[in-house]
Amino acid sequence: MKYLGFIAANLGRNKLRSALTGGAIMLAVVLVCSLLTMPAGLDALLNSIANNTRISVHNKAGIVYSMPYSFTRRVRQVNGVVDAMAQTWFGGAFEEAGRVTFPSFAIEVDHVGNVYPDYPIAAEQLADFQRYRDGAIVGRQVMRKYGWKIGDRITLRSTVWPVNLDFRIVGEIASDRAPYFWFNREYLDQALKAQGRPGLGIAGIIWVRVDDPNRVNAVMREIDEMSRNSEAETACETEKSFFANFFGSLQGFVTIVLIVTALVALCIVFIAANTASMAVRERAGEIAVLKAIGFGHRVIFGTLVAEAIVLSMVAGGMGVVLTVGLTRALRVFAGWSDTLGPLGSFIVTAPVIVQGVFLSLFVGMLAGVVPAFGAARKPVVQSLHEVF
Repeated sequence: MKYLGFIAANLGRNKLRSALTGGAIMLAVVLVCSLLTMPAGLDALLNSIANNTRISVHNKAGIVYSMPYSFTRRVRQVNGVVDAMAQTWFGGAFEEAGRVTFPSFAIEVDHVGNVYPDYPIAAEQLADFQRYRDGAIVGRQVMRKYGWKIGDRITLRSTVWPVNLDFRIVGEIASDRAPYFWFNREYLDQALKAQGRPGLGIAGIIWVRVDDPNRVNAVMREIDEMSRNSEAETACETEKSFFANFFGSLQGFVTIVLIVTALVALCIVFIAANTASMAVRERAGEIAVLKAIGFGHRVIFGTLVAEAIVLSMVAGGMGVVLTVGLTRALRVFAGWSDTLGPLGSFIVTAPVIVQGVFLSLFVGMLAGVVPAFGAARKPVVQSLHEVF
C-alpha cells in the first residue's frame, strides 16, 4: 500500500497513453462481456416462447414430411395427454410478389384452447374462430405489419396447395412476438374436395400438451413407440427443443463470434504489453537510479506489474459497468421496438461480470510481467550505461 501513490504518479505521467490503453482494454471487456451474454440470452429467449408441457410430434424424416391425420386421434388417447392439435403448412402469400412473409397453418380449431392455454387469445375471439369456417386468428406482429384489424377480410394464395382462400380475421394472438396465421383445417379440406381432390388427410406437426412436466419424456417415448415400423415414424421433442433447431445456425454463429472475441482479447493483451514495454524503456534511467539507491528487484518488479494491473482493472471495471448499462438500455429499447424484442433477453449475469473482471486481471498480469521481469533483472551498471 505504501507504493500506491508512486504507482498512481507513474500512471499519470503520460495521461494520453494511459487513457488510450485503458480505453482499448475497456472496449475489449465490453465486447467480451456482451457476447458472453448471447448463449444465456438465447436460452432465456427460448424459455420465453416455449412451454415445458408442450411437445411437437413430426415425421422422423423431417418436418417437411407429413403424417397421417388419423394419427392425431391416437395421440389424444395416450395417458397423460391433455389434448393434441394437428397443424399443416399452408404457405399462404399475401403480397403481390407471391412471397411467403409469415407462417400460415391449417389447424384444428376445437383444440387450440386446450393445447395453447398460455396464448393470449380472448375467449370470445376463440369462440368466433370455432364458429366461422373462414375465420382466422393472426399474431399481433403480422397484424401490425399489414395494418390489419379484427373484422378485415383478406385473401391468401397458397404456395403448396392449388387453392386461394378468403378469410375474415376474427381474433388476435396478443403477443408482439407472434408471427402466426391460423385458420380452420376443415376450410382447406373442403376447398380441396370441391376441386375433386381427396382432401386434407395429412398433418405436418401434431402439437401435444401434457398434464405434468415430469411425464413429458414418458409421453414422447410412448408416442414414438406407437409409430414404430409404420410408414411415418415419428420423432417427438419438447417445444423448446423444436424452436432451438431453428436457432442452430445462430448458435454456430455465436461460437464463431466467441472465438473471434478471444482473438480480439489476445490482441488487446499484446497492445497492453507493448504499452508497458514502452513505459519501461522510457524509465530505464529512473529504474536504474532506484536500484542504485537500494530498491530491490522484487520492489521494482512488483510496482511495474502493479501499474499494469491497476490500469487494466480500472479499465475492466469501467467496461463491465458500461456493458451492464448497454444491456439495460437494450431492454428498454426492446420494449419500444418489435425488431429489438429478442435483445431484451440478453442480461449481464454475475458469472459474466466475474469473467470480465478476470479478463482484466489476466490482461494486466500478462502485459506487465514480461517487461517488468526484464527491467527488474537487468544489472544497474548495464541500465546506467544504456542511459548515459
